[in-house]
Amino acid sequence: MFKIRFGIPEMEQFWNDLLSSKKDGSISKEDEKLFKLFGKAIQFLASNPRHPGLNSHEIDSLTKRYGIKVFQSYLENKTPSAGRFYWVYGPDQKEITIIGLEPHPKDKKKGAYDRIKLSDLPNS
Repeated sequence: MFKIRFGIPEMEQFWNDLLSSKKDGSISKEDEKLFKLFGKAIQFLASNPRHPGLNSHEIDSLTKRYGIKVFQSYLENKTPSAGRFYWVYGPDQKEITIIGLEPHPKDKKKGAYDRIKLSDLPNS
């Protein structure tokens, strides 16, 4: 099992906001769906980053830009603008840090990943 962490500040704040709205009952239908999809994906990621349902794969252009192997995994598939999340191993052993959540970029277009901004790794 991997410990799942959230990149700072964006991903950590995003997840905390989702949790808070879920707990206090103010979560929207759209965010409720995202919460369920993301929660399930996090469970898969913690148990097996190569789980077939995640379809995890390295994104070379992000790896080159950030100087660390950056992976993309699916929140859902066969859906317009399907959600994708980005993650890296670390900062410590047996840890994975989720550093981004975006709609799927148009892969066919050159530079599709250029607009993606990723969170920083938390301190170990």
